Amino acid sequence: MCFVVAAAIVIPISAQLSSNFYDKLCPQALPTIRSVLEKAIYNEPRLGASLLRLHFHDCFVNGCDASVLLDDTANFTGEKTAGPNLNSLRGFGVIDEIKEAVNSACCGNVVSCADILAVAARDSVAILGGPSYQVLLGRRDARTASLIDANSDIPRPIFDFPALLSNFQNHGLDLNDLLVLSGGHTIGLARCINFRDRIYNETNITPNFAAPLRGICPKVGGDNNTATLDATTANFDTEYFKDLLKLKGLLHSDQELFKGVGSASDGLVQYYSNNPGAFFANFGVSMIKMGNMKPLTGSDGEIRMNCRKIN
Repeated sequence: MCFVVAAAIVIPISAQLSSNFYDKLCPQALPTIRSVLEKAIYNEPRLGASLLRLHFHDCFVNGCDASVLLDDTANFTGEKTAGPNLNSLRGFGVIDEIKEAVNSACCGNVVSCADILAVAARDSVAILGGPSYQVLLGRRDARTASLIDANSDIPRPIFDFPALLSNFQNHGLDLNDLLVLSGGHTIGLARCINFRDRIYNETNITPNFAAPLRGICPKVGGDNNTATLDATTANFDTEYFKDLLKLKGLLHSDQELFKGVGSASDGLVQYYSNNPGAFFANFGVSMIKMGNMKPLTGSDGEIRMNCRKIN
C-alpha cells in the first residue's frame, strides 16, 4: 500500500554510486525487478541475454545513462536505429514492465531507467546460472541520445583483436575486461548477417561446426536467421571459452580472442575455460567496472517516468 504522495518523495542527491542507494528510499525496488525478470526469462530464456546486451550497448555510448532506451524525437535521433542496434536490440518491453512495477512498488518515480538496466543485467545472468554480483546504484537518466555515437562507439562483430582491445581501452577497460565481458556470449543468439562471412570465408573455423550453420545462414537472404553463440546458450557457463579453443566461435570477433599463437588473450581463454569460479568472479568485477562508466549522478540528468521518453 502507498501512503505517501509521489511528489513528496525526496530522492537523495549523491555524486557517487552505492550498493545501498535504494535501501531506505525503496527497499522493494530490487526484489520487484527480480520478480518481473524471473517470470519473463522463464517464459523466454533468450531475454536474459537480450537484457545483458542492452546494458552493454547503453554503457558503451556516453556512459550508463539509459540513452539506449529513448525513442526518436523532433530534437534528436536516438540509438535504437544505429547499425549495432537496429533489428537487433531486444527487451524494451520488459524494461517498460519493470519500470511500471517499480514505480508502483515505490509509490512514485524514484528508480532510474539506467539503474533498472544495470540490475536487470545482473539478475538475468544470475537467473541463467551465472554469478550474482553487487550492483552499484544511483544513476540518473540522460535527456538525450546519439545515433552518431552509437554507430561509432559499440564494438562490431567484424572487429579484429586490435580493434576490439582499442575500443575497450577507449572506454577505460582492459584486456581482462574484454575477455570476461565477451564471455557474456555464453548466453544468447546472433543473426546470420553477423556471422555469414565467418562461416563461408574464414579458415580458422572447424568444418563440422561451419557446415550446419550454412543451413541456417545462406549466402544470400536470411539475414535475421539466428544461431546460438555457444553450445549451451540458455546456461551462463564457460562453454563459450571452450568453444573458442575448438575454433567454434560463432562471430569473427569471438574467435579473434583465441588464435592459438600463445598470446595473452589466448592464455586468458584457456584459463577461463578451465576455471568457472574465476570467470564468474571476474565477470562481476568487470560488469561493475563497466557499470561505472560515466554515470549521471547528483542533479545531472533526470529520473524518467517512462523509459522511452524524457519527462
